[in-house]
Amino acid sequence: MMGRDDILVGIGGDGGISDAGTIYPNVGGYLPLIDQGITTVGDCRYRKAVPLEGGGRLDIDTNWGIRRSFLPQVFHSGIPITLVPLDATNTIPVNEEFFYAFQQHQSTFEAEYCFKSLKMARDTWSDDQFHASYFMWDSFTSGVAISGMRNDKDCLHGNDFAELEYMNITVITSNEPYGIYDGSNPLFDGHAVPKFGLKKGGVHSGHVQTGIVDSFCIIEGSRKGRCEDGYTKEISGLEAVRVRVATKAKSNVDKNSRLDREFFKSFLEVLTLRDNTGRFDITAQFPFYREVLYKPNFVNKSRGKVTIFDMDMSAGDFVSLIYLLKAPVEEIDLKGIFVSGNGWANAATIDIVYDILHMMGRDDIPVGRGTSTALGTGILGCKYVSAIPQGSGGLLDSDTLYGLARSLPRSPRRYTAENSVEHGAPRNTGNPELRQPLAFEVWQSVKKQLDPSEKITILTNGPLTNLANIVLSDRNASSVIKSVYVVGGHIRDENDSNGNVFTVPSNRYAEFNLFLDPLAAKVVLESTMDITLIPLSSQRKASSFQTLLESLEYAENTPESSFVLHLLSLLHDLQQKHRLYHHMGIFLGELLGAVYLVEGSNMEHSLLLKPISIIADNTTSTDGQVVVNEQSANLVKVLEDFDSDEYYSRVANHLGNMERSAVIGSFTEQRASWSRQPDNLRVR
Repeated sequence: MMGRDDILVGIGGDGGISDAGTIYPNVGGYLPLIDQGITTVGDCRYRKAVPLEGGGRLDIDTNWGIRRSFLPQVFHSGIPITLVPLDATNTIPVNEEFFYAFQQHQSTFEAEYCFKSLKMARDTWSDDQFHASYFMWDSFTSGVAISGMRNDKDCLHGNDFAELEYMNITVITSNEPYGIYDGSNPLFDGHAVPKFGLKKGGVHSGHVQTGIVDSFCIIEGSRKGRCEDGYTKEISGLEAVRVRVATKAKSNVDKNSRLDREFFKSFLEVLTLRDNTGRFDITAQFPFYREVLYKPNFVNKSRGKVTIFDMDMSAGDFVSLIYLLKAPVEEIDLKGIFVSGNGWANAATIDIVYDILHMMGRDDIPVGRGTSTALGTGILGCKYVSAIPQGSGGLLDSDTLYGLARSLPRSPRRYTAENSVEHGAPRNTGNPELRQPLAFEVWQSVKKQLDPSEKITILTNGPLTNLANIVLSDRNASSVIKSVYVVGGHIRDENDSNGNVFTVPSNRYAEFNLFLDPLAAKVVLESTMDITLIPLSSQRKASSFQTLLESLEYAENTPESSFVLHLLSLLHDLQQKHRLYHHMGIFLGELLGAVYLVEGSNMEHSLLLKPISIIADNTTSTDGQVVVNEQSANLVKVLEDFDSDEYYSRVANHLGNMERSAVIGSFTEQRASWSRQPDNLRVR
């Protein structure tokens, strides 16, 4: 937008820190230093203080949904420190005078984008104290930095926006008493020699807060805790570092101005400067940009199984979704989609689901957002999902569909933080009709549409959180569910084969989908519903990249088959070249569920009834494991075997079928249509 495609953008690496404290050059930025190992897998000790959903990471990842609707589309120590602490940013709240002045200063694309973001933050604020509670955190810090660099390299001439003074400070990393090793401090616990050469009994050797609720930190009868992790403290002595600190925002030198801070005036002036201004937003980038919803006409067509697809938005799930959308509506009537945020992708990846539906001409299908934490783990935790790498081969790649998400056509539908009083929000936002529905609401909508003779078939490709929540919340759910196909679980065989939770070596026999929410798996799989389990052993028989890629190359070419071929070729290439991608076969095997649901009656296969139970006892080394228990009354059908050669052929032919093919095949095709006048508007 700003015409600066020359600026490089770096991300955290996939390296880490050894047990001995050696910091490798490609260390990532995904975990706090105290928890950083040699991978990007780890607990969220401090990050769990940030909400996952509304007002938290979901809204920040999407900028409240404004990013997709506004921004243009692109492909593509010993250092002097100035600290701008909370004490300083607390002196520059976004008061009403500044807010309304900003509303009048939107003459550039960047000003408009920033104001839209600020307004959405205000409209979704949890109470009526926004103007007293929301501060100019990062933008004020940027202003202080720019002023410091502009005025004087040595900062002898002060700062335009903040009062500065030198202080001797330290950052608290552990809590007294020091030298008492209680299992909370990975820098010392289990190490004969502390990491980074730290001193035993020193200020870093005390208790480290383990989470939001830590009994060590709680003072009985007090609302104030005793832990000070991360606290910036002014001290004297050898532990102190001399740092220049911003103490407060400067008042506006113009006493007649409605804006009471000097930075407010500069902020609005700079954002509306015509020099170095933004080139365009998405609507100005393309002369004939338009948002069109594609919906099929099923009039006079009989309908097949009423189906809901529950996905955690892994790469394999998107291939499965395309496969389901290619099925004749007379066989599979896909009525809704659930997405979970506690699997292989963050909740904001829901936008890619909308893009796939748009590509395939199915903007009629509602998508419901599920919860972002496992059943029984609290809304701020990361138990189980912390086993998924945050960097390469994990969330980073899933959230971008391995860099291919931008090649998909953009859907007019997208996640947005828009909300309404009707759905429990403190106030209506500007466009409450655009509100993102929840998974339970989509469930209720699909259930309401059922004819008396109809029931719902559910295919789950991720953790069973959404389905478990529905079963627990809707007493009548089981009575309208015809059958459930669960892609997941690992049943130990005579070869004693391992599961696939490769980041938790102590848990040999769990499979990821069940491990990510063991309690939900127990609720669903030990219920009375008609369940078909597609276990890891069967998925592994459908995980040959080479065979499927060869089949796709020989099949007919459609936009969707080309996209799948591109995606799977990329996964295969990464698997062969980089150790961080050794597990890509997991995602290829997930496609088996969709294929079996659509083609099961035509495939040569064998099912066995097995009495199973699920381990969910809050023990990471065993949670999510499937146990064949002859004493159990819970019988599930297990897909034991199928003709794999026939399977690969069916997948390729199905994706290459010209019927029910993509309505708009790629962003390149969409961009071309936005660059020319629509036929119905041309002068004849």
